[in-house]
Amino acid sequence: MKKGIHPENYREVVFMDVGADIKWITRSTVHTNRTIEMDGKEYPLFTLDLSSHSHPFFTGKQKFVDSEGRVERFQKKFGAAKSGQ
Repeated sequence: MKKGIHPENYREVVFMDVGADIKWITRSTVHTNRTIEMDGKEYPLFTLDLSSHSHPFFTGKQKFVDSEGRVERFQKKFGAAKSGQ
């Protein structure tokens, strides 16, 4: 690594998605006071409520809202106002 271009606190950190109970190690400058032991070594721990492991869009469990009739109701309510102008 080139000297002087990385922040001082650039280190390995464990990110944990609490919704999916998944942990991974990556390098980061994120500030945290919590620690966790993984593979016999202690790492700083940063918890996430949502990541690609638990987000409905990425897991395929996305719920679609039924929007049938919304356009027709809008046109019925505001379509007459447009034609009256």
